[in-house]
Amino acid sequence: MKNRLYYGDNLEILRNREYFPDACADLIYLDPPFNSNRNYNVLFKSESGADSQAQITAFEDSWHWGELAEATYRDLIVNAPEKVSTAIEALLNLIDRNQMMAYLVMMTARLVELRRVLKSTGSLYLHCDPTASHYLKLILDMIFGGENFRNEIIWKRTSAHNDPNRYGRITDTILYYTKSYDTTWNTIHTPYSAEYIEKFFRYEDDRGRYASDNLTGPRISAGDSGSVWRGFTPSSRGRSWSIPKKVVRSLAGEQALSWTVNERLDLLDEHGYIYWPDGGVPRVKRYLKDMPGVPLQNLWADVNPISAHAKERLGYPTQKPEALLERIIRTSSNKGDVVLDPFCGCGTAIAAAHKLGRKWIGIDITHLSIALQKYRLQDMFELVSGEDYEVIGEPTTEAGARELATDSANEGRYQFEWWALSLVGAKPVGGQGGSRKGKKGADKGIDGVINFFEQDGKDKAKAHKVVAQVKSGKVGRKDIHELRGVIEREGAAIGVFITLELPTQPMLKEALQAGYYESEFWNQRYRKLQILSIRDLLGGDGVDMPPQHGTFKQAQRQRSTDGKAQRDLM
Repeated sequence: MKNRLYYGDNLEILRNREYFPDACADLIYLDPPFNSNRNYNVLFKSESGADSQAQITAFEDSWHWGELAEATYRDLIVNAPEKVSTAIEALLNLIDRNQMMAYLVMMTARLVELRRVLKSTGSLYLHCDPTASHYLKLILDMIFGGENFRNEIIWKRTSAHNDPNRYGRITDTILYYTKSYDTTWNTIHTPYSAEYIEKFFRYEDDRGRYASDNLTGPRISAGDSGSVWRGFTPSSRGRSWSIPKKVVRSLAGEQALSWTVNERLDLLDEHGYIYWPDGGVPRVKRYLKDMPGVPLQNLWADVNPISAHAKERLGYPTQKPEALLERIIRTSSNKGDVVLDPFCGCGTAIAAAHKLGRKWIGIDITHLSIALQKYRLQDMFELVSGEDYEVIGEPTTEAGARELATDSANEGRYQFEWWALSLVGAKPVGGQGGSRKGKKGADKGIDGVINFFEQDGKDKAKAHKVVAQVKSGKVGRKDIHELRGVIEREGAAIGVFITLELPTQPMLKEALQAGYYESEFWNQRYRKLQILSIRDLLGGDGVDMPPQHGTFKQAQRQRSTDGKAQRDLM
């Protein structure tokens, strides 16, 4: 299977059996909007690394009961498994037709499909907050079966802060379900605390620090487990000898496991693994260096949120730390397994999966998200869209681009703009709170920016930028003349005009009059104003500019231990 990104409504995509046949995913992680009634904006970085005033609304985290929610509800009543339809009907009677019910209906439809595509050994982790977790757990019990509920994981997502008239809200909930009892599971351990080590590993010899532990366990009747050894009989206390197999195997090989209990105890004593307390029952030495740590519990307070200055921080709203996703992926999947994230946002689950040698599938409903993931995969692993992975749902023809631009129901004008900017590696600018649209006027005639650096005469890196405009409607010479003014006003090195319609001759003449940007470092000149049609871009053309340009705040490059690029690991 080739790694894939899908653009579009994840419910429609998941229901497509060609894309998602039954039992095709090993692990599903989803971090859907929480119905918080907030608008999440992306803050981009300027070439200096500072936050830019330009922002764009990534998504509106609010759901509304309307025709789509009503139709989805009716479909669940008719077609969902009986327990699910009964539960969703009962919830409607309790909650009524409101925002929360719309959210639960839309999530239920998707969770039904996610269970279908999950393998029998697979796991699902649903990331949510306490406002809806109790409802979602009820729905998950009906879909997966209460017996397949494994944990309610509590993640401390932020430090303490004040909330008016209530305790500070500093945690998220992650609901962990499996499809069956026989599931993929790799035990994860966390380090012992300094206090624990000091308290229990109090002794030390030439092997290192150790704790003295019971050499006996609950009584069993098998073989000579209760035999007398060195005058001690554990059976007199209702117990049996409990000998660590791993230590015995390391000292004398696999065959030693078939020795008598007394022979194995002698072996341990001969090699100094028995601790003899004064006048007490012999105990076994457990060395700190051989202990894996504490098995991971359901309270995760050791995974820190992404700080404002963290290298992995991309400025995307609701971005989760890679360490959180790596923990989930390591625990519930193996190398080569397929990880699915149907609300993939800026792609943290996708990046973590690739880093750990898993295959991956991501789905998102905005071209802004898909664009950011493409940049992130390029920056971190040198992966190229169309070569190293597929992007399904993006336009591949002029007709497809025109259809996207005219899709008013999905804010097609702005989806087109974000997609077109991604073709040249430009970060979007402009935004409007409360809307998925770009904000015209505040952007000052700039839809996107490409940052690049060149060495000056003193061998210092100097920041330059390319400004981009995107037009999906009728264009003319006036547009090019206005872009020339923007280039001059902004002190930009180059301006790029991206157009769905083919440029006219007057437009081309106006662009030529802008002259050239002279690069002393590269000893080359580039047209100051370049016009690129969607036909040009789909044909493989791009911005003619100096190399080493950046896009969003760049994701940290990942390398394998032998120095090879991460793209080679797959």
